Parts: sequence; structure tokens; C-alpha cells
Amino acid sequence: MKRAMVFLLALGLCLSGASVFAAPKPSIGCIIYKFDDTFMSYLRNQIQTDAKGKMDISVQDGQNDQPKENDEVDQFISQGATVLAINMVDPSAVSVMIGKAQKKNLPLVLFNREPDPADMAKYGKAYYVGAKAQDSGTYEGQIMAKYWKAHPEADLNKDGVMQYVMLIGDPANTDAKFRTQYSIAAVEAAGIKTKLVASDTAMWDRPKAQEKMAAWLTAYAGQIEVVFANNDDMALGAIEALKAAGYFKNGKYMPVVGVDATPPALDALAQGTLLGTVKNDAVGQGDAVFDLCYSLGNGKAAASKYPLATQDGKANPNGKYIWVPYTMVTKDNYKQFMAK
Repeated sequence: MKRAMVFLLALGLCLSGASVFAAPKPSIGCIIYKFDDTFMSYLRNQIQTDAKGKMDISVQDGQNDQPKENDEVDQFISQGATVLAINMVDPSAVSVMIGKAQKKNLPLVLFNREPDPADMAKYGKAYYVGAKAQDSGTYEGQIMAKYWKAHPEADLNKDGVMQYVMLIGDPANTDAKFRTQYSIAAVEAAGIKTKLVASDTAMWDRPKAQEKMAAWLTAYAGQIEVVFANNDDMALGAIEALKAAGYFKNGKYMPVVGVDATPPALDALAQGTLLGTVKNDAVGQGDAVFDLCYSLGNGKAAASKYPLATQDGKANPNGKYIWVPYTMVTKDNYKQFMAK
């Protein structure tokens, strides 16, 4: 009896010790810069889908407020997250986020809003998932240039110059800068002269873009020939303003291009109100974010079905970037991107 009691006591101590020292279940602390961004909602859903049954995940809304994101990261750390996945409100403030992760030696996966390479270099466990914004701008410009050459009626005043307006996302965002710059560069590379009629930020937002476009149609009546938007939500906002002004019926048309290929944008393409868009692969980016979180959160080397690369896009197994490619989407191929 005495010997049995000793055995049970020893077994109890062992079980108790196992509970105290057991490794915590890998978990992701994830923040999206704001939940009501259409593209980011699809990316967020994909990360959560991938995580089911594999890792615990908590996803928070940054509400477009960088200090709020900083506080949410502090909460994740205090709750024992083993990896952080952050879509920054302000990429220029990433050094604060890196400092928080580095202090606790936590892997940090940044995504969709590219930070400065100098900041990325400060921490060996910082990674980035995104797409080369230069390509999206180039594809926008190529779509518009092809249309312009095939439709001489688009040149309303017959001066041979493409007169355009530009709806810009967040002016501090790298994607917005490159999409703005490279879209027009692609048009000019096609041998077409351009003239900026008006540009302004609509902060990726559909209602803001609709308001801007409506004001421009009044202020620059008859002068605007084409519309560039840094994303589909803003392109769709511009289309709503154009519809209210009588466009897209009775032969009245103005070409509009965007980026993301969201389902609402594909619907607009099918209806003939959106000229074209560029597929920003939310599923692919979500998969890549989770791949990194899963490998790093489990204490392994960074791994993904997408190749690791350097900041300039060169494949490198020791790279800290994953670049998910863009795809041009027009009336010729949009059906393949629509949900089955």
C-alpha cells in the first residue's frame, strides 16, 4: 500500500511537471489595417481558412489607426502569441513593430503594405508578403493604352493626348506611389502623350472616390477622357459618379481601370462599366502569409509554396520576401477569375 502511494505521488508530480513545462500551442496574432477594405477582407478570410485546425489565430481590426495596431500587438505578446502577422496602417512606422517583436524574439510576418528595406534589415525574423506594385501600375497602363489605340473616339478633343484623372490610395503607401507612376509610364511607353487633368487621394475608399469623381466631372466638364484608380474600390466609386452623370448608356462611355480584381470589380467588367483591372491575388497572399506563420510559429525555417526572394524579386532560399504575381484582367479573360 505504501509503495503504491509513493508511485501515485511520483506520477502526480510528473504529470504536474508536464503541464507546467508543456510548450504553448503555436498561435498567430494578426492585424488587418481596416476590416472594411474589400481586398483585405478576402486576404483575411484566406489566412483564417488556412489556419483552421492547424494554428490558433486571433485577427483584430486596426481601424486605420497605427497607435491602435501598436496596442493590439502588445496584447498579442502578453497573451503568448508565437508569431505576429501584421498589415500595417502606416508602413513608415514599422520600426516600432519590429522593435516589439525583436524584444520578445517573435517572428514577424508583414504583408500587403511594403515597409522600407532598411527597416526589414534590422531584424532577421522579419518577413514580407506582397506583390510588386510596379507591375500592377504597368498592367493598368497597358490596358488603357491598348483601348486608346483601338478606339480613336476616346480622344474627345482629337488632340492626340490622353487627358486623365488619377484616384490615389494612401499617398504614403508604396503601392499607391508605384501604381500612379508606372501606369502613366506604360501609357507613354506605348507612344501616347498624356495630360493630367486632376488627381487626389481617396484613401482606397469607394464613397470618397465617388465624391471626388463627381466633383471633377463638374469642374472639368468635357475635359476628362480616361480614369485611373489605384484600386478597384476607387474605380467602382468613379463608375458610380459616371453613371449618375449619364455614362454607360446611349453610347456614352469613359474607360476606367483599377487594381485587385475583386468580385464586385469583375461584375463591373462583365457589365461593361469597368475597362480592366489587375488581379492582386488575395488567396495567394493569404496562403503565403499563413505558410510563413506556420513554419516560423513552429520554430522551423521560413517555408512556403511560393519561393522566398530578395527585395528586388530574385529567388533566394534565404530571402525574407515572398512576391505573389499580378495578372492582367480584361473582358477577354475575366471569367476565369470569377467565383465558380
